[in-house]
Amino acid sequence: MKIKDIRISTLKAPLKNPFVTSLRRVEALEDLVVIVECDDGTIGYGEGAPTPVITGETMGSMVAAIEYIKPFIIGTDIEEFGIILNNIHTSILKNTTAKSALEIALYDLKAKSARQPLYQMLGGTKTSFKTDITISMGDIDKMVSDSLDAVDLGYDTLKIKIGDNPQKDVERIIAIHEALNENITLRLDANQGWTAQESVELLHALEKKDIIAEFIEQPVAADDIEGLRYIKERVQTPLLADESIFSVKDARRLLEMEAIDYVNIKLAKTAGITQALALAELSKTFSVKCMIGCMLEGPISVAAGVHVASAKADIITMLDLDAVSLLASHPVRTSILFDESEIRLSEEIGLGVFFE
Repeated sequence: MKIKDIRISTLKAPLKNPFVTSLRRVEALEDLVVIVECDDGTIGYGEGAPTPVITGETMGSMVAAIEYIKPFIIGTDIEEFGIILNNIHTSILKNTTAKSALEIALYDLKAKSARQPLYQMLGGTKTSFKTDITISMGDIDKMVSDSLDAVDLGYDTLKIKIGDNPQKDVERIIAIHEALNENITLRLDANQGWTAQESVELLHALEKKDIIAEFIEQPVAADDIEGLRYIKERVQTPLLADESIFSVKDARRLLEMEAIDYVNIKLAKTAGITQALALAELSKTFSVKCMIGCMLEGPISVAAGVHVASAKADIITMLDLDAVSLLASHPVRTSILFDESEIRLSEEIGLGVFFE
């Protein structure tokens, strides 16, 4: 199976509600789809979401990166998988989401050539998972209402977006906590919106009210490594690093510093599946659990994340793969089956991508 052609397309879908964080507001999905075709007609699909404020990539830059990488891999045989992956990652620096979209398509092809679902090819056996649901940042009453609606749908873990106003953030969390029953788990995500000192003060204010979230995600700027350690040494609430970790090297530094409690793996940051698996293995050596998350991505990228979660189910114990549930329409089917918070993997070969 030699790679014959690489094409790109766009996946668009409206959201049920605007997606609002301290970094951005998004009202519709618009992702890049990478289509890799082999000489026997087999096709692999990958996907990536442009997220300029996190990865620095736009739709235009992703298209340009794919076009640049194409000559390095067209004509190679899918059985030369390691060489192909090396060509992708050495031909151009950074561009992690573009590389991830291309890697996902190649892993889809590789699994198809093996006649296996991707998770099985990666050594996974787990096929049932639970994800959280994101509560976008907004007025307190709206966030409380959205939280109650999510619980009514069957979600028992809510990821609360905060980070634009420290005092208001505390009020939001207290109001949501008081509105819910004690069986609901809260995850907090400030998306780099606080300073280290603010983080400690705000978390102490919550902890004094016996509100200890499952974790606080990336409260400080991505490059504020010392700030992460400062927070971890002073609060009870576990600390999860997201934007601070793109690579295994990034994670190793934080883990060796004992600056975090958990690692958030996202394929768009790790430049695809290969380094995501390596990041999980590194975390395992430090006995640190991982969450696998997503950008605002469609079914192809999210499916790839679920397959990775299956492959590393012993260390990836938390899922934040709700992006598909936020869409008002689903223009593509994959091997993942959603029932609100429940995600199941089917036995479809590869990623099971099928466009309606």
